[in-house]
Amino acid sequence: MIEIEGLSKCFGDLTAVNDISLSVPKGEFFVILGPNAAGKTTTIKVMAGLMKPTRGSVHICGYNIEQDPLNARKRMSYLPDFPFLYDKLTPIEFFRFTGQLFGMAESDIKNESEYLSDRFSLGEFFFKPMESLSHGTKQRVAIVSALMHAPELFVLDEPMVGLDPHHARVLKDILRERADQGMTVFVSTHQLSVAEEMADRIGIMNHGKIVAIGTHSELQAANRDSKLESIFLSLTNENNG
Repeated sequence: MIEIEGLSKCFGDLTAVNDISLSVPKGEFFVILGPNAAGKTTTIKVMAGLMKPTRGSVHICGYNIEQDPLNARKRMSYLPDFPFLYDKLTPIEFFRFTGQLFGMAESDIKNESEYLSDRFSLGEFFFKPMESLSHGTKQRVAIVSALMHAPELFVLDEPMVGLDPHHARVLKDILRERADQGMTVFVSTHQLSVAEEMADRIGIMNHGKIVAIGTHSELQAANRDSKLESIFLSLTNENNG
């Protein structure tokens, strides 16, 4: 589903992502953790085709994101930490626009947007311009638009930003449901609770490298510690020798 091989991304003298390789199979809920400037967002932007790698490759559902971006992007959705929405459109107009981009039938657009909007309590905002909505409400609109076409892969960067506890729970439930149905979920976050509660596997990133990867129990065994917080801090602590 996701195959990353020897991926590096440099900005001048700065190496933001340093020779990482990673395989995430179909239906896995994978969470990448890391402190600020660890390289998580850069990795995701290369995965989404928004940045070109300096070295290495990314394959999405068998398609090279550089060489065959249309086929790769058609099979995925990407939710950045601050999604771009068209301020003058209403949510219902934005859902129709997104659905048409992915070739959805009008009936499917209507059914999927209404079902997901109901779960995210968006009904009362359907006909209000996006510019009048709060950040949290815009985030829910972006999530619905990303899920409507049932992507094979959903990549999310800090998805809980702006969500209240209720809708954060709704998002977690939907992501778990979709992963159980075969959708691959790749989440970048600094919230350890998301990884502990949701992840099938966890990767920990620091200074552009993946410094640990495994299930929660595998990380516990390898680091002789039961708490993910302690494991995370020991692997990313600048003072660790």
